[in-house]
Amino acid sequence: MRVREWDPRSASAAEIHSLVETVNAVLATDLPDDPPWRDVQVRDYLAETMPGERRICWVAEDDRLPEGESTIYALVSILLLGDIGVLEILVKPQLRRRGLGSELLAVAARRAYLEGFSSIGVEAIGGTPAIGFYESLGFEREYVETRSVLSLDTVDWAALGTMAGSISTGYRVEYHPGGPPAGLLEPYARAKAEAQTDDDDLDLTPRSSDPERLRESLDTLHRRGLKPYIVLAIHESTGAVAGLTEVVVPAQHPERADQYDTIVVREHRGYGIDRAIKARMLFELRAAESGLRQVQTWNAQHNESMLKVNAELGYQSDRDWFEYIADVAQLVQRLEPQ
Repeated sequence: MRVREWDPRSASAAEIHSLVETVNAVLATDLPDDPPWRDVQVRDYLAETMPGERRICWVAEDDRLPEGESTIYALVSILLLGDIGVLEILVKPQLRRRGLGSELLAVAARRAYLEGFSSIGVEAIGGTPAIGFYESLGFEREYVETRSVLSLDTVDWAALGTMAGSISTGYRVEYHPGGPPAGLLEPYARAKAEAQTDDDDLDLTPRSSDPERLRESLDTLHRRGLKPYIVLAIHESTGAVAGLTEVVVPAQHPERADQYDTIVVREHRGYGIDRAIKARMLFELRAAESGLRQVQTWNAQHNESMLKVNAELGYQSDRDWFEYIADVAQLVQRLEPQ
C-alpha cells in the first residue's frame, strides 16, 4: 500500500473513476439508501475551492501499479479555511480496522500543524464506525444535527400548494435558479449574515455573508458541479430579503438534492415565510429537475420550528450527523508512532 499526496486537477481519468468506486463502496456500507455517485465533475468537485481556501488530498493505493494507473483504496482531504482545517476520510470497507485511517489522519494532521492550524473539525455519520474512530483519538463532540429525507413521490402536492400560498400579505415569493440577480445580492447577504449570529454550528461549511463573497460562493458551486436553486421572500414595502431557502442539485448524485440554508430574518418571523418558501422550492425542483427523486436536509436538534416545518412538508428523520473538533498539536502527538 502506498500513501501519497494527490492533486485531483492532474489525476488521470482512471484514478477519478477508481475514487468514485471507493466512494460508492463506502456509501453502500454506511449509507445504503443513499444514491451512488456518478463519475461526473468529480475532479471539479474536489479541486474547486473558495478564494483563500485550500484543499489538500492524499490517497492510499495499490503500490504494485504505477501512479496514475493504480486502484485508490482510501482518500483523506483537509480543507484549510479560516482558523480550522476540515477533515474527510474515506476508506474502502474491506480495508477498515487495519490502521489505514489512522495513518491517513496522521498525514493530514501533520500538514495542518505545519500550516499553522490549531484545530481540526470533522463530520461523522451516526451509526457508522467513524464515531468510535474519532472519539478514540480524542475528538470532542461539539454539535449534532439530524438529517431528514423527503421522497418526492410521497409528497401531497395539493397540501403543498396550500402551504406555498400561505405567506402573509406584504410579502412576495421569488424563484431564482442559479442564484439571485445582482440587485439582490446585498440584501441576500444581509439575511445570511444575521443567521450567523443565531447559530452555534462549528462552521465547518461557513456561510457567505457579504455580497462579493456570496457571488464567489455561487460561482464556486457552479464550477464544482453543484447547481443552486434559490427561493426568496421579499418584504414588499422595503425590498428586504425577509427569508431565503437554498437547494443544490449535485451533478455527482442528481437523484438527491441537498438543502443548504433556510433563513427567516428575525423581524419577519411568524408570517408563514419558512413554510411558504420551502413548499415553493419543491414545486420548482419538480419542474426543473426531471431526474430528482429526493431532497435531504440537516437541522440542529434544538431547531424545533424548522423540524416541525420539515415534518409538515413530508421529510422523514434519517440519522444523526455529529461534528467533532480536535487540537492539532495533541492529535499529532497522539498519532506519532510509538
